[in-house]
Amino acid sequence: MSEQNQPDAGPQTQPQSEPTRPEGFPFRGNQPKKPWQNPGFPIVTYSLLALTVLVYIVQIALKQVYGVDLLFVLFGKINGLILNGELWRLFTPALLHSNLMHLLFNVYALSILGRQIEPFYGRWRFLLLYVIGAFGGNVLSFVLSSYNSLGASTAIFGLLAAEGVFIWQNRKVFGKQSQGILMNLGFVLVLNLFIGIAPGSNTDNWGHLGGLLAGFFFAFMGGPLLEFQRQDAGVRLTDSRTKQQVTLAAVMVLAAFVVIAAIPFLTR
Repeated sequence: MSEQNQPDAGPQTQPQSEPTRPEGFPFRGNQPKKPWQNPGFPIVTYSLLALTVLVYIVQIALKQVYGVDLLFVLFGKINGLILNGELWRLFTPALLHSNLMHLLFNVYALSILGRQIEPFYGRWRFLLLYVIGAFGGNVLSFVLSSYNSLGASTAIFGLLAAEGVFIWQNRKVFGKQSQGILMNLGFVLVLNLFIGIAPGSNTDNWGHLGGLLAGFFFAFMGGPLLEFQRQDAGVRLTDSRTKQQVTLAAVMVLAAFVVIAAIPFLTR
């Protein structure tokens, strides 16, 4: 999760039954022999997991050498340095974690949500969703919280919101299981709300809310809209959302958060 000062664990989540993909979606034709060549293989999720773990290893190693969390000093969400023009800090905190437990919670959440969402979103749209969630979360934290923060749960909460929107918009496709998935997602959100407001919690709630809002609006305007299409070989489930719609959704959400991020610069 995004953390303030001494971060605590990331979003509490639990295994869910993965939405049933009708046979043939999102795959096309014969399955390739190498799993990562399959369009449904969540390679972006696994790449993000590997990158996040690798960055944490480097983070700990440098801390042992220099006696200070050097990567956080260079890339964490520190408001004063953002105001000095270090704008990359609105993205990079999503790669940093304060301790092993913090890392494990966020990696666990990413592994569950990513493997459920990416096969439907596709690789580039899923990566875009992840970045938008991280950016939105760090922007809202920058504007509304003076505390330093770090953690991937800005992006994780974006994924959480996106899955909820996806299931809701395609509830006719997923049928009765939609209700169970949405209830499970709602439980996760309520659980994290109570954890965030608990006495002694160092949770960056503004970061979580920003990621949630960014993921929600991008998913609502640019997430997959599934429909059945008849073909010679039978019925295939396809995504009716166009690339232009996805691009417009990304531009609109990013632009909105850029405007929000500009507020502290205009009012200082």
